[in-house]
Amino acid sequence: MSAIEISEELFAEAKNYLDITWQDPDGDQKLKGQIGRGIAYISDKTGVDPSAFSGENVNRRAQGLLFNYLLYARAGAFAQFVENYAFEFNSLRRRTVVSAAKEAEP
Repeated sequence: MSAIEISEELFAEAKNYLDITWQDPDGDQKLKGQIGRGIAYISDKTGVDPSAFSGENVNRRAQGLLFNYLLYARAGAFAQFVENYAFEFNSLRRRTVVSAAKEAEP
C-alpha cells in the first residue's frame, strides 16, 4: 500500500474534533501517524478508498468513523472502538460494495 496523504484540511478537522487547540509539533506528528493508521484500518475493513476521507468528494460516514477511531486510539481503547462501531463498519462496507457494483454496471 502506498503512503497515505493526509490533507491539511483533514488534519485541521481532526484537531478540531479532538479539541486540540495548542501548538505541539511532536504531538502533530503523532496525530498524523494516528490519522494515517486509522485511514488504513478503516479502508481495509470497509473498502472505502483512502482518498474519500477528505476533499471534494469526502465520505462523511468514513470520516466520522476515523474521528471516533482517533478518540478511542488516543485513549488506548482500540478494542472498545472495534466492538462499539462494528455495526457502522458493516453498514459502510455494504454501502461501499453496493456503490462499486452500481459503478461497474454497463
